[in-house]
Amino acid sequence: MAAAVALVTVPFGWATTAAPDRVALGAVSGLAVGLGLCLRLGDRNGRLIGILVGALVGVATTLIAAGYSANPGPLIPPVLALAVGLMEGLGPSRSGYREAARESLLVSGLLGFGLLLGPLGVLGAVGALVVVPATTFYAGFFGRDASGRRFPRPPLLLLAAFLAMFVLVTLISVLEARPDRPLPEAALRAASTLILVPLPVFLGARALAGFLRPRLRVYLDLAEYLRVMWIPIGGFAIGYLAIIVVFAGFSGMLERFHPGSFSGAAGAGVGDWILFSFYAAIAEPYSPITPASGAARLLTGAQLVLSVGWALVVFAAVMSAIQPQLDRIARRRASDRDPESR
Repeated sequence: MAAAVALVTVPFGWATTAAPDRVALGAVSGLAVGLGLCLRLGDRNGRLIGILVGALVGVATTLIAAGYSANPGPLIPPVLALAVGLMEGLGPSRSGYREAARESLLVSGLLGFGLLLGPLGVLGAVGALVVVPATTFYAGFFGRDASGRRFPRPPLLLLAAFLAMFVLVTLISVLEARPDRPLPEAALRAASTLILVPLPVFLGARALAGFLRPRLRVYLDLAEYLRVMWIPIGGFAIGYLAIIVVFAGFSGMLERFHPGSFSGAAGAGVGDWILFSFYAAIAEPYSPITPASGAARLLTGAQLVLSVGWALVVFAAVMSAIQPQLDRIARRRASDRDPESR
């Protein structure tokens, strides 16, 4: 799951910006959300949702970080609030500040570990932990307690930790780069870091997750169908690739024994012939090699007919063979959504 999220976020990050700290922040943000959702949901569906949502969060964080000219450290609190908000909205219902603390510590630990290994180093990891009390407060206060009551009273220990972190961030703001910064300005900066920015992000993320939750079920249904179709479609793909390789050999042999049968084939190697055969199978003229003689055109036409026939006939046969399994999945899904029909 982590490899799938990184496969999306890391290349996108380097395509967006050349700053390694921005790429690292986007990647570890996506991994934190993805792994958090996977652990929260705790099943195969959790992995699928973790990959999808984690990759989207990583891409969005990278875009924001790439346009942020200053030190990306202040982006950590809203990223953590975003992750917890999505987990609260997409995961099963939890109750109480204790569960909210576990949720925040889980995500901040994942985020802090990734930042510790990245360019932000120890400061990034500490920044992820500093905002845990504030995120725990949001998640617990806007959730429900064990009795189902909204806006439950926070524990005194949590309030003390929140105030301590507020004072700490205020002092850091005073001493960081401008010792002459007025205290009210530093307090406003701390409030912006811990409250004014993360709180709307948390509420927005939770609302977005509530909107996405029923729609993500579509992808979960598709995933079950794809698990049934994986082996037959894989067999179809192997056969299709075999056609491409075989006709690449035929085309290369024709050019070797009858030079000039293909234009643009001077010095072509096996990779060039496979590329030509691939585009010939889908009737796209993207290869620099083109048929020039009658025999070459006949060979290319025969490959196109065989490729289209394979796609139509064999794929239809595969779908007919697995149709009973797809029907069983559809009936089970309908039964799960309508228990009275059982």
